[in-house]
Amino acid sequence: MREENYQIANLGIRGSPFSCVVDKINGSFITAFGTGLVGGESGEEESFTVVAKQGTAKDIDVKIDGPAKVDVQRKDNPDGSANLSFRPMTPGAYNINIKYHGKPIKGSPFVCKISGEGRKRSTLSLGNCAEYSLKITETDVVDLVGTIKTPQGQIEPIILKKMEDGELGIAYFTPKAKGEYVVNVLRQEKHIKNSPFRIQVGDKELGHAAGCSVKGAVASAIANGSNELIVDCSNGGYGGLSIALEGPHRSNIDLFHHEERVYTIHYGPHEPGIYILNIRFADEHVPGSPFLLDVGGNPSGRSRETVTKEMETAPATPAGTTAEFILKIPGTNPFDMEASITDPDGQTELCEVYDEEDFHYLIKMTPKTNGLHILSIKHKGMHISGSPFQYSVGQLAQGGPHKVQVGGPGLEKGEVGIENVFNIYTREAGAGNLTLSVEGPSKAKIKLENRDNGFLGAQYNVSKPGMYGVHIKYDDQHIPGSPYMVNISPDSGVARQVTVHSLKDRGLSIDKPCTFTVAFNGAQGHLHATLRSPSGGHTDCMTNEMDKGVYAVRFIPKENGVHYVDVKLSDAHIPDSPFPIMVGSMASDPAMVTASGEGLEHGKCGSKNKFVVRTAGAGSGLLSVFIDGPSKVALSCREVDDGYEFSYTPFCPGKYLITIKYGNIPIAGSPYQTNITGTGRKPSPILEQSSMSVETVEKKAGVPSRKLRGDASKVVVKGPGLKRAMTNRVQSLTVDTKEAGNALLCVGMISPAGLPEAELNVKKVTATSYSVSYKVQETGEHILHIKWGDEEVPGSPFVIST
Repeated sequence: MREENYQIANLGIRGSPFSCVVDKINGSFITAFGTGLVGGESGEEESFTVVAKQGTAKDIDVKIDGPAKVDVQRKDNPDGSANLSFRPMTPGAYNINIKYHGKPIKGSPFVCKISGEGRKRSTLSLGNCAEYSLKITETDVVDLVGTIKTPQGQIEPIILKKMEDGELGIAYFTPKAKGEYVVNVLRQEKHIKNSPFRIQVGDKELGHAAGCSVKGAVASAIANGSNELIVDCSNGGYGGLSIALEGPHRSNIDLFHHEERVYTIHYGPHEPGIYILNIRFADEHVPGSPFLLDVGGNPSGRSRETVTKEMETAPATPAGTTAEFILKIPGTNPFDMEASITDPDGQTELCEVYDEEDFHYLIKMTPKTNGLHILSIKHKGMHISGSPFQYSVGQLAQGGPHKVQVGGPGLEKGEVGIENVFNIYTREAGAGNLTLSVEGPSKAKIKLENRDNGFLGAQYNVSKPGMYGVHIKYDDQHIPGSPYMVNISPDSGVARQVTVHSLKDRGLSIDKPCTFTVAFNGAQGHLHATLRSPSGGHTDCMTNEMDKGVYAVRFIPKENGVHYVDVKLSDAHIPDSPFPIMVGSMASDPAMVTASGEGLEHGKCGSKNKFVVRTAGAGSGLLSVFIDGPSKVALSCREVDDGYEFSYTPFCPGKYLITIKYGNIPIAGSPYQTNITGTGRKPSPILEQSSMSVETVEKKAGVPSRKLRGDASKVVVKGPGLKRAMTNRVQSLTVDTKEAGNALLCVGMISPAGLPEAELNVKKVTATSYSVSYKVQETGEHILHIKWGDEEVPGSPFVIST
């Protein structure tokens, strides 16, 4: 090998020094040279040339292996030379293997070192084309379990869902062979109505990517603009559609419109460059995919600042010793702060909370036993962002990046020119390298504040408003939820003058209007208020000007749990916005919810893996489970004495992340990482998510309770007693609940004077029918209420005149 150094005006030119390899095989000289044998930049085209004896270029064999697959472009020339090029999209070392007449040439494999930031991957998964309706209505799918028997006799679990029209369906039906498929759907090990279901699959139902077509921006696109794709899956059979865009920067991908298996997708890369667009249907590339995209346009001008910190293992806290740590929680009142710690046996003790300067709080506690504790930090009786925390006493476990927790206003909202603050908790994650990046329209000034016991303070200051991404990695892996997209508003200015009055933060009820007032106090601007519910919904509040500069704001909550009211003046948050409010019982506490079971740690592919979420003592609320991994999972739930048992069946091996939320707040210890082993399907090219939500009933420890599931709309009420009442004469009617499931029947009657009727009797006639009789004493209108569970039956309340 010979190296030559070339310069122009005493400056090195690209690729210098140049390497040239000369070898002799079977009496013929062969030469390899070019910058592509040495190194380059990710996303750039690299090239090299191999020269052999005239007419023998076909005997040159080249293969490239590396951190990502590359397509090699080759041109053979009559003089025996071959020009080769490739475009690596991922940084790392690529091995270039060159053979001549089947023998490696001298220096092969050549190591080409590619530098750069690596590919950013943005994805969109659409399962509409894989849904199959079973043509039956089920009011509750939580405790349903489904399996499917293929034409070859294999039995596999399936994912069930309630379709948009209310019918029960299969969420992901992807048949691989023609023939009859038999679907069994069971509740408590008994077939539901019409089960088993039989599905005939022919050629047109089989999922095949070749039947799909793509048109639109598949060769070139514009950065920071809207580029449109139209994917027609009409002739593709049943299968899931996935879109992945890989390149030097992130991209926005959204479903704009879909109708009858034709999807219109809009995407926008953040920066110009070369991107790869992968479109798959039924796990196979559609014709033409992957597409090489040349993205032009102007750069976004976004800046990215990064700081790193090596986090050491937090010191162990032996039982009986005092531990302390510091949190910064802006916008809080020291008199409304409280902290408590719950031991593994469920015993809770208050912690000491000391007010330090600049919204810093010193929290001291003395745990008495070893094991995993739950640390709750509340303001005005509601958990602060990030709480509850898991806190190990005694032996510390090495959790990994998924155990890093963050929380604070700086991850939810921000303002230019001030410090936007949040807290980072790495104690349960073990030692590792923390990376914090802020990317957006202006350069961010980032500061980290060292604290004890695995807590870390973070703050950033930016000069321009807009959308910023806060990227948090641990050992080069994004923590759950990262990147956090934060809308930084302009200097709030006059918004600081605005005040809120008469806003109740607790004691609110579902479907009961809540009103408060907003006073501008001389400020000028447009008022906008939004209600954020525990399930993630956003609803605009009604605003009405009562007087000059004084507005009434009204909203109606539809869920139990902690809601947030955002109040903005001309897009800038007013002081203390967002305002947390509790709807329903304050007893609904995620800190009292725990999860256990082997399914949270390991499991088998194709088998049911179980875990139990214990809600006894936590009140009632919305319990949600999300499972992210290389495949979707068949997820079901059944009620047990102290909570809910979840079963999930993954379809391929790998690592899955299980997130458990109560009232939209992650429980302590969540998310859990489970390792699934065994053989199964090919992993999905994108991260798949399965989820289930359950509206829990209040449970007390050791006291079993039963949730009845009835459908009041299916109750039939008839009889002469509904038409007219006669004084001092017994009237009767019947209530038929045959098709209405199981629930509690409630019957009540009010006299014209507003008092309960003196004589009202309910008698069970058969297993599903009841006889109701009454005798009235007054003339006028009598009101008859009949409820099945919590809902009025059709026609109720009945107005009966005498």
